[in-house]
Amino acid sequence: MKLYVVAGEASGDSRGAELIRSLRARKEAIEILGFGGPQMAALTMRTHDWIARAAIIGIIDIVKNYGYFRRQFDIALGEIAREKPDAVILIDYPGFNLRLAEALKKAGTRAKVIDYISPQVWAWNRGRIPKMARMLDLMICIFPFEKPLYEQSGLRTVFVGHPMLDSLAEKRLATGREENLLGLLPGSREREVARIFPVMLEAARLLVGTHPGLRIEAAAASEPLRRQMEELAGLSNINASCQITLHSSHSLMQRASAGMVASGTATLEAAYFGLPFVLLYKAAWLTFAIGRRLVKIKWLGMPNILADREIVREFLQEAARPADIAAEVGRLLDDPAARTALQADLLLVTQKLGDPGASGRAADAILAALADAQ
Repeated sequence: MKLYVVAGEASGDSRGAELIRSLRARKEAIEILGFGGPQMAALTMRTHDWIARAAIIGIIDIVKNYGYFRRQFDIALGEIAREKPDAVILIDYPGFNLRLAEALKKAGTRAKVIDYISPQVWAWNRGRIPKMARMLDLMICIFPFEKPLYEQSGLRTVFVGHPMLDSLAEKRLATGREENLLGLLPGSREREVARIFPVMLEAARLLVGTHPGLRIEAAAASEPLRRQMEELAGLSNINASCQITLHSSHSLMQRASAGMVASGTATLEAAYFGLPFVLLYKAAWLTFAIGRRLVKIKWLGMPNILADREIVREFLQEAARPADIAAEVGRLLDDPAARTALQADLLLVTQKLGDPGASGRAADAILAALADAQ
């Protein structure tokens, strides 16, 4: 059996590595190649490690890097045509992967085209779902509300639960929360950090002025981001009060009394660990303007989407004002009942993510789809 797997972001690389291990646990004789990151490349010598270049955000960056993505697209198409895999497994990354699925179907590929981790078309363009049903042979969803949306268009769909439940369970700490510790989690991309971290720092500076003894700790996702965050902290008036640690986000989510979290996967992770937090998002004005016209949902954060109400306060774009953010975080710091109520809501949200073992169920669904094709 031969599988071609494509992931384009760090989270997709993690999900891809988990899936590869689960597939091999069930069927040893599987050859795997494709595009991914360091985790996938460590498991298969035939994975292009392109994450550092591929994981960009916003329409401006996409336009600037169009030539690079066109070349990688052609490489993927050529390899699939030459290698003739039994299935092409597309992990999230819809801007690239959905175009690849469409090109494969037009080329008359015999490979099963399987999407693992649904693109969030339910947020910005549900009209694409019937088209996706024609391009894909199987959709593997990680959120429960996605399954009926795809099945209405005749697309075979399996809900497997969220794979983060397995990886995060291993990172639980036995220690409790530290009093007067504020956690800052500004994201894992350079431009994201450049826009969001200064706002977090200014809000934290205001809180230090009203909360004597408050300690500030920020989590950096990589060494280059740590250096960038130290520079930004040095430009603020809070440098001496802000500790910046490396690869510490999950620990910080469990130790902090309250936090500020950039929109993205980290908001679900923070929900899982029960961190009382507020959500921040700032993007280039063009990216945000286009997104605001396309997105058809009330909230940006997945905890709020799953709860179908704003349980976590969202501060987006021009509304991400340090004074307003500080006021809401200050409320969480000062009011134990407010923190407890938010933690209860976050627990209900994480319970909607299914049971542990998502990657194993995804592997079973893929192997079952291939068995049916024989």
